[in-house]
Amino acid sequence: MKTWIKRTLIGLAAAATLLGGFAAYAHREHGRFAGAYAGWKPVSAAEAAPLQGRLIERAARELELDANQKARLAALAERLREVRNAAVSTSADPREELKAAIAGPTLDRGRVNTLVQAQLAMAGAQSPALINAAADFYDSLRPAQQAELREKLARGRDGRDSR
Repeated sequence: MKTWIKRTLIGLAAAATLLGGFAAYAHREHGRFAGAYAGWKPVSAAEAAPLQGRLIERAARELELDANQKARLAALAERLREVRNAAVSTSADPREELKAAIAGPTLDRGRVNTLVQAQLAMAGAQSPALINAAADFYDSLRPAQQAELREKLARGRDGRDSR
C-alpha cells in the first residue's frame, strides 16, 4: 500500500477515535445529572431526595455543619426544588413555544413576551421565600464557615479562582 494511503487511513482512525472519545465524555457528563432533573418537568420530593441527600451530606462534610445548619440547608434545597418546579410549570415546553414563535417570517413578539412575563412573574413571586431560606442558612453559619463558603464560591465549580 502506498505511504500516503497508509497515513490517511491512520489519520482517519485516530480522528475517529478522538471524536468517539469526546462523544463518550460528553455523554457521560450529560448523563451524570440525568434522572430526576432530566427534562422540563416538575420534580417530586421523592425524585429529588437522593441527589439532595448526597449534596447536603457533601456540604455538611466540607463545611462541618451541625444538625441545625443541615436542617436549614435541607430547607433551602427544598425551596430551590419548589422554585424550579414553579419555573417549569409556567410553560409546557418552552423550546416548542420558541420554535412556534420563530416559525413564521417574523418573530412572534407577543408570544415571546408572554413567555418572558410568565417567568418574571414566577421569579417575583418565588424570590422572597428563596431569599429567606438562603439567608436563614447563611446566617446560621459560623464566621469561619461563612468565609470558607465565600472562598468556595469564588473558586467556582472547576476549583479555579473566578475573579
